[in-house]
Amino acid sequence: MTLSSNLSSNAGVAPRPKMGKRLSDRLTAAFSYALLIAGAIVILAPFAWMISTSLKRKIDVYVFPPEWIPDPIQWGNYAEALTTFPFPLYTLNSFTIVVFVLIGTLFSCSFSSYGFARLRAPGKDLIFLVLLSTLMLPAAVTMVPLYLLFNRLGWIDTFLPLIVPSFFGSAFFIFLMRQFYMGVPKELEDAARIDGCNAYSTWLRIMVPMTKPVLATAAVFSFMWTWNDFMGPLIYLTDESKRTIALGLSYFQGSARSSPELHLLMAATIYSIIPCVLLFFVSQKVFVKGIVFTGVKG
Repeated sequence: MTLSSNLSSNAGVAPRPKMGKRLSDRLTAAFSYALLIAGAIVILAPFAWMISTSLKRKIDVYVFPPEWIPDPIQWGNYAEALTTFPFPLYTLNSFTIVVFVLIGTLFSCSFSSYGFARLRAPGKDLIFLVLLSTLMLPAAVTMVPLYLLFNRLGWIDTFLPLIVPSFFGSAFFIFLMRQFYMGVPKELEDAARIDGCNAYSTWLRIMVPMTKPVLATAAVFSFMWTWNDFMGPLIYLTDESKRTIALGLSYFQGSARSSPELHLLMAATIYSIIPCVLLFFVSQKVFVKGIVFTGVKG
């Protein structure tokens, strides 16, 4: 009787540590979610204000306290903003530059990174170190020499200064892709060589199809950087018909008006970020996969 009573009493006490642990885990999870929600609200508040402002009347923009839900909603702000300046033309110019930059970046960086990762050559590591050292140079240091070079070539007021450099590679993307290539098993290349593939065909037929995640990552970064680039078009483009969408937004903001029309500027800004948002959602899975596996060797 004494043994059974002890067992029964112990059986009643045993679940208490588990219940305490569950409560602690729930409190930790609740605190984590609350912190994430608070951070998300802080980050998304300016974006929500931008959307709200783009749908307001001009007289309602500076009302305090601000009205988050416009009344009435002015959908015509978008049409008015896009016709004030030729934003469809600016969009076409931006897409033209972005497409050629993507082609040049993916080809040159993928080809160069495969050489750094797999091919044997004297001084290869030193060349790679010099390449990485270019990441330390601020853009302002090379701005004047590049402008003088492109001016001597007669490329000013053309898209060439914005497109041609991408065909010579980017140190950041070369480093990113090299780390990915180093994680690909060498047995695949050995099998390709046995089948008669040389270095070029091995890179094109074996390595490129296997590195779609890192190529997608480079494409997303390159698209966003090129699409939002302001300094390059500002320096090299002077003709209004060649302006990009980032440059058009700047001229829209600084145009001569009786008073700032912030609601139209926000509408044009929403229009300009739609391609970047759509690109991220379309390539999100491949993009995240490329970030996770880049640099993992073995």
